Amino acid sequence: MSAIRLLVLCAVRQHGRAHGYQVRNDLEYWGAHEWSNAKPGSVYHALKQMAKQGLLIAHETAPSTAGGPPRAEYEITGRGDEEYFTLLRAALTSYDQRPDVLSAALGGIVDLERSEAVALLKERVAGLAAWRATVTEHYIPEAGPESIGHIGEIMNLWVHSADAGAEWTRGLIARIEGGAYTFAGEGEPFVGVLAEGQENPYATGVPDPGDAD
Repeated sequence: MSAIRLLVLCAVRQHGRAHGYQVRNDLEYWGAHEWSNAKPGSVYHALKQMAKQGLLIAHETAPSTAGGPPRAEYEITGRGDEEYFTLLRAALTSYDQRPDVLSAALGGIVDLERSEAVALLKERVAGLAAWRATVTEHYIPEAGPESIGHIGEIMNLWVHSADAGAEWTRGLIARIEGGAYTFAGEGEPFVGVLAEGQENPYATGVPDPGDAD
């Protein structure tokens, strides 16, 4: 799974309607350009592709009062909403996704109901436990990696990754069950996107041809 589709759908959904530069700005605000493939070109490409696929609607706007060119504003469709939640749920439960995919899912986790978020994360813990068990069929952690030569360091890494991932996930479950954060249906959500014209302290400031679209 690519993180970019999940990130872009999440940002557009939070705005309700947003032009491409707003989405790029939001993802830089989240630091996604550092930990994912959410570079400007890929953001604009994803917006156009998902509009072609019917996941987004592209609305053409009038030129700005400052004389700028008209821009397309994107709005998520019913199909796009379904795709978003499919990607979100898969990213939260799959133990073998890349870190950027899980990071992207954490940005949208509060779009779920609290009970579902907990259930999905518990699935993640179960998946990590099952994966760890397959590794330890061939490798005994107590014996240490040296017991099977330097190749044992590979399995040692997998075991430690599974243990660390499960520990972190259980901690997140405990925080959510303890009342942390505002989930769907619980009231006003946390605003994670920038308002039009709001300064982004984390913007790269690097121009891209797609900024004017």
